[in-house]
Amino acid sequence: MLCATNVRTPFSLLAATFICRYTAMAEGIHSIAYVTIPNDEVGKTLARKIIENELAACVNIIPKVISIYKWKDEITEDSEALMMIKTRTSRVDDLVKFVRENHPYIVCEVISTPIQNGNPPYLKWISDSVPEIKK
Repeated sequence: MLCATNVRTPFSLLAATFICRYTAMAEGIHSIAYVTIPNDEVGKTLARKIIENELAACVNIIPKVISIYKWKDEITEDSEALMMIKTRTSRVDDLVKFVRENHPYIVCEVISTPIQNGNPPYLKWISDSVPEIKK
């Protein structure tokens, strides 16, 4: 990881040191979860509940996803939307439980992957927005 390159002032050095330390400390403590939904309206309702319950800092809804999958021994094609949910890795299980309890599908997709690197202020914002344990 490149950290304190091209540092010209003491303030720049301090900022670069903070960013490098925060990034190294933050690897894997945040995750992105992906959830497919039947349409944008279902996504908006679910996203608002997720944010209200402090299970994520941000939910993006990406419209017009075509899903092709096998369901009950038949190949199915559906138009869906995709939710991209930014949260703490430690809260993914809570998020999965919440989505399963509030999603219209019998078997809903909820998968996640850890964030290994990113903009330190953004990662800090996720941490500030999503408590380790719900209050």
